[in-house]
Amino acid sequence: MIRCKRVYETASTEDGYRVLVDRLWPRGIKKTDLHYDEWAKSLAPSAQLRKAFHGDTINFNEFSRCYLQELKAMRDNANALLNRADKRRITLLYGAKNSEQNHALVLADFLRHLED
Repeated sequence: MIRCKRVYETASTEDGYRVLVDRLWPRGIKKTDLHYDEWAKSLAPSAQLRKAFHGDTINFNEFSRCYLQELKAMRDNANALLNRADKRRITLLYGAKNSEQNHALVLADFLRHLED
């Protein structure tokens, strides 16, 4: 099972394998204060794509389409993450304020398709 959670939410034992999926460290959190198992920068959107989305140059649908293309090129990294989680629940941690339109949701769907 893969789920998404903001880094600012309290860690839980139900989170399983906790993976930070932002390219940049989240604001306001000390590295010693965040409970995570892995920081998967390589699976985060490229800086160019992230800036285009946050700068309102592209909408979420276009962002998702472009990000999926990036993820397909990183399929080996994604499979390695699934293997490291070793059948535990994976919680993708992200810093974005928008919980309905963010890269972690796109990544979660991509990983679910790889599990099938």
